[in-house]
Amino acid sequence: MSIDLRELLLAPRLAPERVAELLAPYGLKDFHKADANLQSSAGEPDERLLLAEILDDLMVCVAASADPDQALIRFERFTAATNKAHLFTYLRNSRQAMDILAKILGGSAYMAEILIRDPHHFYWVAESHILNRTRTKAEIRRDVRPTLLMLHEEEKQLDFLRAVKRREMLHIGVRDLLRLATVEETNAALSFLGEALISSTCEVSAAALKRTWQIPPKMFRLFTVLAMGKLGGGELNFSSDVDLMFVYSSNAEKVPAISAPDYFRRLAQKITSGLTSFTGEGYIYRVDLRLRPEGSAGNIADTLDGFERYYRTRIGAWERLALLKAWPVAGSRLLGRRFLAMSRRFIYEPEFDVHALNEVREMKARMDEKILARGQTDRNVKLGRGGIREIELVVQTLQATHGTRLPEILGRGTLPALARLRERKLIPEQDSDELRNAYLFLRDVENKLQMVDDAQTHSLPQDREALMACARLLGYSASQTESAIDPLLRDLQRHTNNVHRIFERVVGR
Repeated sequence: MSIDLRELLLAPRLAPERVAELLAPYGLKDFHKADANLQSSAGEPDERLLLAEILDDLMVCVAASADPDQALIRFERFTAATNKAHLFTYLRNSRQAMDILAKILGGSAYMAEILIRDPHHFYWVAESHILNRTRTKAEIRRDVRPTLLMLHEEEKQLDFLRAVKRREMLHIGVRDLLRLATVEETNAALSFLGEALISSTCEVSAAALKRTWQIPPKMFRLFTVLAMGKLGGGELNFSSDVDLMFVYSSNAEKVPAISAPDYFRRLAQKITSGLTSFTGEGYIYRVDLRLRPEGSAGNIADTLDGFERYYRTRIGAWERLALLKAWPVAGSRLLGRRFLAMSRRFIYEPEFDVHALNEVREMKARMDEKILARGQTDRNVKLGRGGIREIELVVQTLQATHGTRLPEILGRGTLPALARLRERKLIPEQDSDELRNAYLFLRDVENKLQMVDDAQTHSLPQDREALMACARLLGYSASQTESAIDPLLRDLQRHTNNVHRIFERVVGR
């Protein structure tokens, strides 16, 4: 019997066997549930006819998604949230839009929820002039500023920023899923967004304190927010903490109503709360402040002199490596540049010698023990054997070791720094190629793991179906002799073996 998918929606009371026969080619596991989702999506008779017209193409796109069953479940929810006739007509006129929708619904619960909550975002992100380019920090800030100026209440301003994050994360995620952006471009776009939202939150918080305490504008110009870690390096994850430090110029500034230390402490607390607080609009970012002097026990904000005193007397090897990624993202850029100039020498002075290396090894050994206890040594792409952290440590250790005589190798991004090390022949070309390829592969895996549920995870799932969906998100497909999982795990082992071998030679004992 021939296959005409329109029967599903237009023929009366199909037998379960016929439903299964019609849906079998599309990679579904539960034919009954898939049929129920399609029937519910169809709606009124005129809408049903429109859906029947596009059903064949739609199911081809659904079959190519990471999880076809989930794609149809979420399609039913999405159609319930929007004008069905308009949606089906739009999809009929744009096969690319249909592919975008299927990949989102079948690949990421997080992005699917964004669409279901705000269906108009789908039409925005599918526009070619939006879809086909990265949005810069300046562009995002330019779009955000007029609305922030119209909203006068702090919480409404912050909720607006939370909504902006959802929209922009959808844009970045779609470009990544469709392979319209490289891994480097995706991580840069996530970092542009992080900088734009943190800078806007900083301004909202400063304005709120100004209203409360009648703070003169000059005070905010004496304050800067420094990003560390992934954001500082311009290589943020899909679901990542942002590592921040708050610096102000001095304690000498005087304001009638409040002391400088108290004002800057309150400002840092308000920024942190604004970023982390969860409302009906979600949250902006989780914030980690532990890289500041004395960690969690230290002042949430400190003077430039206070940072310098700590670095001169107390800095550890891990903190020296962390400074390689320091970057001002909000507040005074002049003060931020002063911090970078001040802190630079502490990266490689005193000499990054065997004692510093031993400290790094000891910290890594403790990390390895924790990962081993969780049973994630071979599945955690960040902290496991041969993972992202080992690549970063190879690059940062070489930077700190040779930075005194070759300061040009000191840079915040992992891959640009690796390229400079290669140019200066501080790392063999083969090692450089293997580290670069592994880094791009592992960061791609990490992004796909995190975009599914907006979860801060770094480990491949144990569940086989979830692992299969991850493999399909990464572009792997099954063959006649093996599933999509097998080539993924082979590539993972190859890359992590290469990384660990180089790590042991450069950083290991």
